[in-house]
Amino acid sequence: MKIIFYCQYVWGIGHLFRSLELVRALADHDVVLVAGGRKVDVRLPDHVTLVRLPGLYMDEQFTTLIPEEDGKTVDDIQRERKDILFSLFEKHRPDALMIELYPFGRTKFGFELQPLLDGIRQGRFGEIKVVCSLRDILVEKKNPLVYEERVLNLLNTYFDLLLIHADDQLLALDETFSRMDDIRIPAVYTGFVAPKASVNAGRQLRRDLGITSEEKLIVVSAGGGRSGYPLLSNILDAYHLMNNSTRIRIEMFSGPFRDPTEFKKLTAKAVDGIRIRHFTQRFLDYLSAADLSVSLAGYNTCMNLLATRVPALVFPYSKQREQPIRVEKIKNFIPMKILRDKDIEPLQLSRYIQKMLLEARPPGTVPLNLDGAENSAIYLKNWMNTRKER
Repeated sequence: MKIIFYCQYVWGIGHLFRSLELVRALADHDVVLVAGGRKVDVRLPDHVTLVRLPGLYMDEQFTTLIPEEDGKTVDDIQRERKDILFSLFEKHRPDALMIELYPFGRTKFGFELQPLLDGIRQGRFGEIKVVCSLRDILVEKKNPLVYEERVLNLLNTYFDLLLIHADDQLLALDETFSRMDDIRIPAVYTGFVAPKASVNAGRQLRRDLGITSEEKLIVVSAGGGRSGYPLLSNILDAYHLMNNSTRIRIEMFSGPFRDPTEFKKLTAKAVDGIRIRHFTQRFLDYLSAADLSVSLAGYNTCMNLLATRVPALVFPYSKQREQPIRVEKIKNFIPMKILRDKDIEPLQLSRYIQKMLLEARPPGTVPLNLDGAENSAIYLKNWMNTRKER
């Protein structure tokens, strides 16, 4: 089966990395991953071909499109992107199109998705089944009634299947979308999409880093890097306030999109025992090696915490409901302290860190469905085969 997977990430990198887990799991198929955000270096298996659309991202209010490439207007990039997408579908004529988030979000990208969906519905590229790939929680909208009506019209008109990447025993979509009963296509909970952690890889990484059993490793991260600077900066200040009886190492990943001025300020605070980088391909190994994680609370980060069962301090992005809801749901499954704005000053952070290092113990297992990528691949294959037999 040939599948085109469309992923447009506009702020961080969580949508991209969840999509990467999903396309990796589609190992029995020929997959084209279409990515439309700012460039991030990623590793892909042989069955996946990456096509980068000219980059567009958005401001923090998610209202304005911003070109990644200097010297080009948004209109220029929109025309280029539409041409590339239509050429891809003319060339590959896939069996399925998977779209990440839309129509529940990314409405600004209707300029290219709506003409494409119209073309698919008209049979312009052959028979193509259209699948929505959706995370667990939707952000709040100014006018939820209008929003949900628009989503339903698009979903029921243009889509054939909805895959919801959550464990509905913990977090069902109807907590943030009230009209689940009006969805007329199959809506399937796949489980959360989480990479598989390796304890052995974590142990080997500790050896590679020269970290002894008497030392504590703290991994500090901020997703894509367009937010979270106060947390990172204050962690570095907190390092000097910690009890010196325990040697602590900090590996900090500021995010690939971190503002250069902010990154320079962070690195200026680095001392012996602290290393600061933008990004690592081995982030899950670092969490497997860690005694403590300090991070924001996006979908992928939370799934990584659950997969590695590492004790965690998490600072949810409070301007939307998504991250606060998620951490409240998972806080009892691993040792976790949820940080508020008042908690991220250096002295308080140093106390929380030392308390977590002293008291927190990882759980034996996490009783949640974290096999969302594999389950999505299995369901999609069986569902497509069933439809072909009709």
